[in-house]
Amino acid sequence: MTMYFSSISSLLDAIPAPDETARAAALAHWDALAKPLGSLGTLEEDIARIAAVTGDPDVRLQSRTLLVLCADNGVVARGVTQTDSSVTAVVAKALAEGNSTVCHMARQASCRVVPVDMGMLPHEPIPGLVHCCVRPGTDDITKGPAMTRPQCEQAVLAGANLAARAAEQGADILATGEMGIGNTTTSAAVACALLGLVPEEAVGRGAGLSDAGLARKRTAVKEALALNRPDPADPLDVLAKVGGLDIAGLCGVFLGTAACRMPVLIDGVISAVAALCAARLCPNAREGMLASHVSAEPCGRRLLEALKLHPLICAGMRLGEGSGAVAALPLLDLALAVYHGGRTFGALGMEAYTPQEDKP
Repeated sequence: MTMYFSSISSLLDAIPAPDETARAAALAHWDALAKPLGSLGTLEEDIARIAAVTGDPDVRLQSRTLLVLCADNGVVARGVTQTDSSVTAVVAKALAEGNSTVCHMARQASCRVVPVDMGMLPHEPIPGLVHCCVRPGTDDITKGPAMTRPQCEQAVLAGANLAARAAEQGADILATGEMGIGNTTTSAAVACALLGLVPEEAVGRGAGLSDAGLARKRTAVKEALALNRPDPADPLDVLAKVGGLDIAGLCGVFLGTAACRMPVLIDGVISAVAALCAARLCPNAREGMLASHVSAEPCGRRLLEALKLHPLICAGMRLGEGSGAVAALPLLDLALAVYHGGRTFGALGMEAYTPQEDKP
């Protein structure tokens, strides 16, 4: 794969501040359209965010790509999942063949799906699966770090370079997704470390754990945090110690899109925790992030609050694969239909709405 970023420092240095002039122009255009001010809510805010990150108020999202990063997690050995790690490869194959759940959704949203092996266990060759494997799965976080720091940095850079390649190929927006049995456990551990939560506040049932399975999962996260003692002030330390290669790669995707001045849709709790890592590494990286939905996992809303983002969808989704991110694309299309095709107050012969203030 082409290397666009060769070090974490060069990647972070490449991320610019948002273009506030473009944001203001987009908001002014919304206000000129014949409708109540701000009446499309988060949709208006998100189109303005896209203008700010791209530097262009003429927002177009004609080419869209979903990156689905696949990786396995050693913590599965602790009985924290319903299925074993073999399912990661099964779903990765379905993604590559265009048969997984999100592939059907993506076709409706005119979105290209790119599955990536970021750290899967050994598997049969899968045509169409992009190879960026840093190592074959992570170690069990209840027994030591998930990976080394250099491996974590390699995964971050691989994700950033995937984003840069998508931008070079003409993508106007990226959607983020993941596939990896056990990754709701690792994402909960990272969320606990970054947000100062206890496992009971962050750990959910994932793909449908029983009460006994949920208890094992909470215990695993508690033990991993106590043993590894990740430094919340150092996101790379957190990722290396209790994260996963999919989360580290997604962190890189968020940083890479920011460096390429391209908007990016956060999916659920796993990509949200990666987005928070990226924002902690470089606050300007947050500017191009759009929250597709709020995950049904316990810490989903807490992560979006930490990012100061509002979700477009509140539907209790928890599928993964980037399904929430893809589901948000038609909503952005609807917003852009108004943004580009709506009539102004002047064109309709109406007096424009103005902000109202109560008189004392």
